Amino acid sequence: MALVEGRFCIDRWEASLVEVTPDGERPFSPYESPEGKVVRAVSRDGGVPQGYVSRNQAELACKSAGKRLCAEDEWATACRGDPPHAFPYGDVREKGACNDSGVSPLQVHYHGAPDMYQPGPMNDPRLNQTAGTVANGGNFARCTNSFGVFDMVGNLHEWVMSPRPTFRGGYYLDTHLNGDGCAYRTTAHGAGYHDYSTGFRCCAEPRR
Repeated sequence: MALVEGRFCIDRWEASLVEVTPDGERPFSPYESPEGKVVRAVSRDGGVPQGYVSRNQAELACKSAGKRLCAEDEWATACRGDPPHAFPYGDVREKGACNDSGVSPLQVHYHGAPDMYQPGPMNDPRLNQTAGTVANGGNFARCTNSFGVFDMVGNLHEWVMSPRPTFRGGYYLDTHLNGDGCAYRTTAHGAGYHDYSTGFRCCAEPRR
């Protein structure tokens, strides 16, 4: 984790999951919803970040790891760096510095289908396995800042803890429609919502 302003720690990479079973832990598919599973969040360089996750599921996964879902102001502070910038890497958008120019997997697999934006297609495991979609953590080496956190803009939306369910940062198809870069913010969905674009990372208190 990275220490931010001496106030809190944040995962350097977007979260992946392991499933907790009576026989121990095993990797969980980053291309499926963990709904109904007992899972724990892990953060590692080069890992495939977990999509298809709701805020409720993300909160439980962080708690299982001895952490918590990041507060919205913590997330924003960690994204902007020190000194703060509009994007992790600076104040001017650099196309391709972060994973912000991907392909639309819904168009690849459901082009023209009337139910394309329904829960079934939106949670199809094939979506984030399509070339040009989600990237392994840290693959976009320029998408970082002075705190050493990666992929806070683009790649996957990241759920945060706030009074109204919110995800931040955009994903590989959109990092500007609901705010630009670190200012990207969506409040359109409930805490139980998930689709291929929704991910998260965890925060924690600093060790004293």
